[in-house]
Amino acid sequence: MALKAADTHGGNIHAVAMELGRRASSLLDFSASINPLGPSSKVRRLLAREAEGLIRHYPDPECGNLRRALASRWRLSPRHFVIGNGSIELIHLLPRVLQCRSALIVGPTFSEYGAALSLAGAQAQLLSARKRDGYRPPLDKAGKWIQSAARRAQGASAVFLCNPNSPTGQACEPGDLEELVRQAGQSGVWMILDETFMEYCESLSLLPVLHRYPRLIVLRSFTKFYGLPGLRIGYGVCAPSLAEVLRRHQPPWSVNGYAQAAAETAMNDRPYVRRSLAFMEAERERVSMRLSGIPGLRVFPSRANFLLLELPDLHQASGVAAVLRQQGLLVRDCSRVPGLTTRSIRVAIRTEPENDRMVVALRRLLGTGRDR
Repeated sequence: MALKAADTHGGNIHAVAMELGRRASSLLDFSASINPLGPSSKVRRLLAREAEGLIRHYPDPECGNLRRALASRWRLSPRHFVIGNGSIELIHLLPRVLQCRSALIVGPTFSEYGAALSLAGAQAQLLSARKRDGYRPPLDKAGKWIQSAARRAQGASAVFLCNPNSPTGQACEPGDLEELVRQAGQSGVWMILDETFMEYCESLSLLPVLHRYPRLIVLRSFTKFYGLPGLRIGYGVCAPSLAEVLRRHQPPWSVNGYAQAAAETAMNDRPYVRRSLAFMEAERERVSMRLSGIPGLRVFPSRANFLLLELPDLHQASGVAAVLRQQGLLVRDCSRVPGLTTRSIRVAIRTEPENDRMVVALRRLLGTGRDR
């Protein structure tokens, strides 16, 4: 299946506020999947305390402290790490630096992979998981594409895979995924693994085995789990030689001082990490059960901080999202995501009262239903 133009991102609360003539603070944004606990209190105190120095001086262009902290966390050399203005900077940088001519995107998934490949002049193909399989990533078919790419040998090839995936919430077992990475390496294909949501299921990460695979590139973000979307910071982990090339292709001072300091502090706040995990595990299950009580609404299981929903028959995602938007509730309309249906929406897990408000609104809109 050829890659089609994808939808826009969620989380543009400012545009919706202007459209509705309301303050952004009056809207509940379920379209952006950000940690509902907010940033670590240690991050808040740090930024308040160090504001003068962080504003008055240029940031470290090498992001040295953060790279060393990440290296210690993952037991790798700092040379493996490249810090970006959000992982999105690296997503757009990689196809150009790798000189990709062809790529496979395992979907349905994040639209920016296709956008980045298109801007780099690469031919991208979408391999979509099937609804009847619960949108489980089709790793076997991805392996066949890798074999085919190796036979063609017409320039660099790459596979983009998000794990756990957005917007489906599905995750790959590490053994199965590592076999695909091994196959890609043997075939000379780059494997770009986006682990933006991996903090919610860290045992599935391939970062601990990255040193075995020179063609594996893992992307991470401080946006989703650590609640720092406005600071724009993420990182890539790969072979030191590639990381050095990526750093050379970045603009000077790509990552600001606030972002660097906040990221290092957030990742070292272990009590905050434990609270975030405990809250999400319990609240995601609670919300899933409540939503499952709405007749005809399908709730897909998720390993991340959001849920993919398929609306009952006769309800379209665009219409439901529009009605909820008028009520100040923003959900992600996934009807234009290639590989999903016109009845697909994604909702982030927020605080308990906010989630209850969203469930009640959906129940009124879709049918009475009972809590299970």
